[in-house]
Amino acid sequence: MVFSSLVFLVRFLPITALLYFIAPNIKIKNLVLIAASLFFYAWGEPVWVILLILSSLIDFICGGFAGKYHNTKKGKMFLVTSLVLNLGMLALFKYGNFFVDNLNAILNIHMPNPRISLPIGISFYTMQTITYTIDAYRGKVKVQKSFTNFLLFVSMFPQLVAGPIVRYEDIETQLADRKVSMEDMYAGVVRFIRGLAKKTLIANYAGFLAVKFLDGDLLSQSSPLVWFGLLCYTFQIYFDFSGYSDMAIGLGRMFGFRFPENFNHPYVSQSITEFWRRWHMTLSRFFRDYVYIPMGGNRRLQYRNILVVWMLTGFWHGASWNFVIWGLYFAVILVLEKTFLLKALEKVPKGVRIAYSFFLVMFGFNFFYFVDFNRNIDALKVMFGFAGAAFTLSEAAQLLVNYLPFIAVCVICAIPAREFVLERLKRLNLPNGVVLTGATVCAAAVLIFCTASIVSNSYNPFIYFRF
Repeated sequence: MVFSSLVFLVRFLPITALLYFIAPNIKIKNLVLIAASLFFYAWGEPVWVILLILSSLIDFICGGFAGKYHNTKKGKMFLVTSLVLNLGMLALFKYGNFFVDNLNAILNIHMPNPRISLPIGISFYTMQTITYTIDAYRGKVKVQKSFTNFLLFVSMFPQLVAGPIVRYEDIETQLADRKVSMEDMYAGVVRFIRGLAKKTLIANYAGFLAVKFLDGDLLSQSSPLVWFGLLCYTFQIYFDFSGYSDMAIGLGRMFGFRFPENFNHPYVSQSITEFWRRWHMTLSRFFRDYVYIPMGGNRRLQYRNILVVWMLTGFWHGASWNFVIWGLYFAVILVLEKTFLLKALEKVPKGVRIAYSFFLVMFGFNFFYFVDFNRNIDALKVMFGFAGAAFTLSEAAQLLVNYLPFIAVCVICAIPAREFVLERLKRLNLPNGVVLTGATVCAAAVLIFCTASIVSNSYNPFIYFRF
């Protein structure tokens, strides 16, 4: 599915775009996008495309009635029906195996486990459909009368399998009326190429290094090697996911949609509180608006609310206890920051605050990488010098020499260096033609490198596809 997705985006995008732009009106254009989206999903999930359509149908009906009878008991009945059905399907397909395994272990029974495969992107499109029904019940959005438009909202291929999480209110008016200018098309293509470069030229190699140092026999590795592997994974997961988000946002703009931003240079954050305002922003806003605030937010039992939200956030990422631990890890840090750490951080230099945030995020990804808890413990032992091979200065020096250029590229691309360069170019007052030509040549060159990388490299994992 992963390699097929890249092939689809690079090879079949021109066909989809051609059919879209020759379509005579918005209704036909929407049908073209729906057909392309269902084909895209069915390419890797031919069976579960039925589940996607079923989920869309449930919320189209329930959301319609919840909106018609908004803020009433009858409307709440349809809202609850939607939540039960959607979350029930998510629990069955994503967490069914987890629950059976844990019941068998706790109760010492032998309940058969069906080993249901996880439909790709189910977490993302389930959250999107839920936002429509909840907001319709609240009276925030109008009821969608066209199932075709609603299915397009749910199934749109740019962000279908890995986000960003697009709420119905984000594109409500765009579903029935949108225009694409040449400026939109150009900006969308450039944004897509930027995301493709993040994925193929940076994330893939970072992932290769992470596997090299973190897979296999951990206890035969030395502490610096495991830390370096974790650093590479920290860069891989950022460039992989933000790269896909950039591609999705770029593709959406090419077809006239404005999707919400999902990342804002999270690795320059000066606290964990700030980090979660910059990382996977659409997920953070979902839990804030649909879980945290309804529970009381900052007004009532704030620490309990933080704990619940972060347990859910961890569990959302995967049906495994390591993800729950990862969520609780951040919950504890956020509570400490709200209690006293944020005030203490204000007294230290900016560089120290950024290092503090980055280190805690990187350390937390240890719980993200190792699903097997025993391997997680082994990694921690090696990282802190309680196990593993002996550390030598020559080994550390060789590691630095071999990979410093790549790490430097990762750092430069993770900070707002691009924005800094663009701002300086604006001050030069160069002719628009010169700037446009230069940007186009650079984008074309990057696209050639990306295409070559896709063709020559079989290692193309999209990490967030499994969530």
